[in-house]
Amino acid sequence: MIVPNPRELGAVNWLGVRTLYSKEVRRFMKVPAQTIIAPVVSQLLFLAVFSLAFKSRTSGVGGLPFLEFLAPGLIMMAVIQNSFANSSSSLIISKVQGNIVDVLMPPLSAAELTIAYTFGGATRGILVATVVALAMAPFVSLRVVDWGAMLYFAAASSLMMALVGVATGIWAEKFDHLATITNFVVTPLSFLSGTFYSIKQLPDFWHALSHFDPIFYAIDGFRAGFIGAADVSLVQGALVLAAVNVALWVLCQQMFARGYKLKG
Repeated sequence: MIVPNPRELGAVNWLGVRTLYSKEVRRFMKVPAQTIIAPVVSQLLFLAVFSLAFKSRTSGVGGLPFLEFLAPGLIMMAVIQNSFANSSSSLIISKVQGNIVDVLMPPLSAAELTIAYTFGGATRGILVATVVALAMAPFVSLRVVDWGAMLYFAAASSLMMALVGVATGIWAEKFDHLATITNFVVTPLSFLSGTFYSIKQLPDFWHALSHFDPIFYAIDGFRAGFIGAADVSLVQGALVLAAVNVALWVLCQQMFARGYKLKG
């Protein structure tokens, strides 16, 4: 009788991580009209509406044409919303359908689960943002002046919102809970974080309050990669996002490790 040798997984089960990550990517790639094309159309509609509303405005924002200021914010909004939506929806669907056990049973640690779900969500966010930028290019000038800032804030922001999505997906028990976080947390914070305006235009109280919104740093830093100017220091923004990501990573990993609302 031949006894098969067990597969050596090593310190990290990269096969399992790659498989779960691939499953997450294939999941949203199977319905591109919903997961890619629809968000692109939404951002183009925002661009069209604001283009018509402010077509007579010559001063722009900070000396820039308004659309050149607006476009990077819309691209980052696509990153934020889609990174969050992918990881949160994947987990809540698995929980509601009862097949979350198929993910928890294989030899995947809490850290490996966090990696796969987070990078799956971040991949969708970056992909949608890339398509949005390409779709906007014929209508507005998009010149990258600082590739380092643009790439860092795009990556850090997509990871941040994917992690928020993981935590929300684990916490939520039904789709109503997910909709609550989307409608009352993610959407307001993304709309009120300087997407459509510079926070320098806000009254002192709201200007100070904006500095407690991590999405503001994401949009401000990403926009600086295109226009070369930011409302706050890029170093400060980079450190804030790094700290938030570390805190969220620890939270998500602990939630997986404890089986919080995952094990019936």
